[in-house]
Amino acid sequence: MDGAFASASAISDQRQKIEQYKLILSSVITSSDIGQAKKFIDHMLSDDVPLVVSRQLLQIFAQELGRLEPESQKEIAHYTLTQIQPRVVSFEEQVLIIREKLAELYESEQLWSKAAQMLSGIDLDSTMRVIDDTFRLSKCVQIARLYLEDDDAVNAEAFINKASFLVSNSQHEVLNLQYKVCYARILDLKRKFLEAALRYYDISQIEKRQIGDEWIDEEALEQALSAAVTCTILAAAGPQRSRVLATLYKDERCSKLKIYPILQKVYLERILRKPEIDAFAEELKAHQKALLPDNFTVLDRAMIEHNLLSASKLYTNISFDELGTLLGIAPQKTGGIGLGEHVVRVIYPDMMALIAEKIASRMIYEDRMRGSIDQVEAVIHFEDDTEELQQWDQQIVGLCQALNDVLDSMAKKGLSIPV
Repeated sequence: MDGAFASASAISDQRQKIEQYKLILSSVITSSDIGQAKKFIDHMLSDDVPLVVSRQLLQIFAQELGRLEPESQKEIAHYTLTQIQPRVVSFEEQVLIIREKLAELYESEQLWSKAAQMLSGIDLDSTMRVIDDTFRLSKCVQIARLYLEDDDAVNAEAFINKASFLVSNSQHEVLNLQYKVCYARILDLKRKFLEAALRYYDISQIEKRQIGDEWIDEEALEQALSAAVTCTILAAAGPQRSRVLATLYKDERCSKLKIYPILQKVYLERILRKPEIDAFAEELKAHQKALLPDNFTVLDRAMIEHNLLSASKLYTNISFDELGTLLGIAPQKTGGIGLGEHVVRVIYPDMMALIAEKIASRMIYEDRMRGSIDQVEAVIHFEDDTEELQQWDQQIVGLCQALNDVLDSMAKKGLSIPV
């Protein structure tokens, strides 16, 4: 091998030199010998080989990597990237091909994060070669999608944020759609359920069935709509959630979904019982059932808040003890209350009552529920906004009548009335 290298490097004619190195490279790839491949890389990166020659040969080498066995391909590719690093500016195109090959290999083995890490090493801001915004956007979205396969919202968000600066000027409809899907999934994983629901619902309303070379089937749109419903149900109870629930409930497509019965009950503000909640839990993903710092799961928190809001429509007032029982708060769910055991025992005989008060007080404070708390009597009083709505209606009626009186007066005086 050393003799072949010396012979090739001694050739003065550049075209003949390249042809000779191609023959050596062909024998290296055919033999699948890792040691010979490493020697070839070392020689290509040495001062004995002109840069114009080494670039061309390493380009061919990178493209031929796929012919090797997966494990050999990994070892040689990683070795090449390590050796080429000090001169990476001179071999950016070759590094790009190697990283894409490795990423494809990791992706075929479902090693999503490794594939994403390999692609994230590509310099998308290089000044040494021309990179258009479409290529940058495609790589950012691809990396984010790979991270999302491992539910890694943090790293995925970093690349989606980069893509957000490019997508506004993009005319590539497929990439734009992939960006929207990734963004919705990131919001979902970060438990920003209401924002995620709006994004999913927007995706579900796509009218085109073919975007570029991609076909969008009804099942994919139904999945997006179902995700929108799920995220809305899991969102914090309050006026904003109610508005989104109304939009979904009035969408005829939702009636065909498996989770429509629970959507209907949530929209109609009916109290949900344990069997219904357990059935809904079977449709959820792991992060949607994750344990929160206060020892409740994401689903527990959403269902308790919903039932509390529903109870506010049924009762004028209710004691904390009765409210805790009504909400179905398990006695063991006592983490994160922030009061000592002695204080809890003296003030509240039942821990469920304290948890019910804590959740209710937070919802009132955040203006997601109208009411007041009497801690002395251990009672929560709910406020009905019907009276305010009636007053508002009366004010509108009064305004309309006053306007009619003005118009009638103008007509009697023979003044023209603009229409």
